[in-house]
Amino acid sequence: MAKRNDLRPIVKLRSTAGTGYTYVTRKNRRNNPDRLVIRKYDPKLRTHVDFREER
Repeated sequence: MAKRNDLRPIVKLRSTAGTGYTYVTRKNRRNNPDRLVIRKYDPKLRTHVDFREER
């Protein structure tokens, strides 16, 4: 059962704008071994900013 969580772990995406807002998602370690960076909406700033994977 642990094998399922090894391939697609749950990661927390934190806003690079410093607002402290986070998203929670899963990522495929085989396709994206590096830290994930996604441009998403930050409701505190009401604009799109980069969200970086936090470990």
